[in-house]
Amino acid sequence: MPFADLATADLVLDAVYAGGSVGNMSDDPLYRLLPGVGNQGGFRIHRSRQKQDICFAVLFTTGAEPDWPDELDPQTGLFTYYGDNRHPGRELHETPRRGNVLLRDAFEWSHGTARVNVPPFFLFEKAASTGRDVRFRGLLAPGGAALTSDDELQAIWRSSRGVRFQNYRSRFTVLDVPKVPRSWIADLIAGSPLGPNCPAPWQAWIEARTYRPLLAPATTTVRSTAEQQPDAVGKRIVAAIHRHFSNRPHDFEACAVEIWRMMAPATGTCEVTRHSRDGGQDAAGEYLLGPAADRVAVEFALEAKCYALDNSVGVKDVARLISRIRHRQFGVFVTTSYFNNQVYGEVRTDAHPIIMICARDIADLLRSHGYGDAQAVQDWLDHRFPAPSAV
Repeated sequence: MPFADLATADLVLDAVYAGGSVGNMSDDPLYRLLPGVGNQGGFRIHRSRQKQDICFAVLFTTGAEPDWPDELDPQTGLFTYYGDNRHPGRELHETPRRGNVLLRDAFEWSHGTARVNVPPFFLFEKAASTGRDVRFRGLLAPGGAALTSDDELQAIWRSSRGVRFQNYRSRFTVLDVPKVPRSWIADLIAGSPLGPNCPAPWQAWIEARTYRPLLAPATTTVRSTAEQQPDAVGKRIVAAIHRHFSNRPHDFEACAVEIWRMMAPATGTCEVTRHSRDGGQDAAGEYLLGPAADRVAVEFALEAKCYALDNSVGVKDVARLISRIRHRQFGVFVTTSYFNNQVYGEVRTDAHPIIMICARDIADLLRSHGYGDAQAVQDWLDHRFPAPSAV
C-alpha cells in the first residue's frame, strides 16, 4: 500500500504498508495509517479526546531482539509478545510508555464484566531489514481458548549484568478477521466499538469471550537448510553447546532430553539409554495426555546428534530412529545442525511420526526460556551438564 494512500486504507491481513522517503521520523507509516498512535515504540495507543480511554492499540515488533523473542504461530493463531520493561532499574509497571500497565489492565478486564474496556490490538511487524515498511499481521484479542489465566500473562524474571528485573510475557489470539475496514477504525475513534462495522469475531469475544482464531496450516513441511539455521546470535548459542560436548558427545543426550522437555512440558519419565546398550535410540520416554487425574502415556524414542552447524543429519542417522519406533507412538530427533533435504523430504513424504528439532529450534527455544546469548547458555550448561572432574 503506497505511503500516500495510507490515511484511507483498510488493514488487510499480511499486506505491506510503505514508509515514506523523507529520511526522518515522518516516514513512519503507522502514524499515517492509524492517526494518533505516535511514530515510535512497540506500544502505540490512540486515546479518546473526550473520555481519555484507549480506542485501539498497536503492538509493533521488529522480530530482531533475541532476548525478547516475540513470536506468531500461524498454525495455532497464538502470538507471544513481551512487555516494555526490558532493562533493569525500573519496577515492572514503571515504563515510559506504560505498555506493561496496558497489558495488566487489558488482561484483567478480559476476564470480567469490564471486557468492553479492552481496546482492539492491531499487530504490525517490520516488513524488511531496511526502510520503514510494515506488515499487518492481524487483530488480536488477549488470551486464548486453550490457555489458563496464568499462561496468558506472566511476570517473568530476567537478568542483565547480574541485576534482576521483571517483564511481562503476554499471549494473544489472532482473530479470524482478514480485513479491518477503515469504517470500523472511524467508529473506534468516535467511541462506537460495537457498531455495525465491528468484525463479528471481535464482537463475539467482547460479548462472550469466544475465540475465533485465524488458523493457517503450513503448506511447506520440508524446511530448507537456511530455514533450519539460526541467526548470528543463535549460531553462537548453538556453537557453545557443540563446544561444550565436543569431547563427550554421548553426554549431549541428556541435554537433548532437557531441550525436548522445554519444548514439550507434558513429558513424563524419560531415561537416557546406557551406552553399552544403545541400539539406535539415545533415550526413551513418555508424553502424558489428558487430565492430571487420569493421564494416558504415549511412548516415544529420542535420538540426539551433537553435530557442527555445517554437518547435516542424513538418511542413515534418521533411519536408525525410524526402525526403533515400531512399538512406540512417535520419535524425537534433536540435533545442533540441520537435516539434509533428502532425509527431511523422505520423513515427511512417508509420514513418519518424527519431530525434527534443528539448530534454529534449539536457539529459539533457549532464548524463549531466558538464555538470550552464548554466555547465558554456557552458564546453564556448566551448571546443568558439568564436565566430569579429571582424575
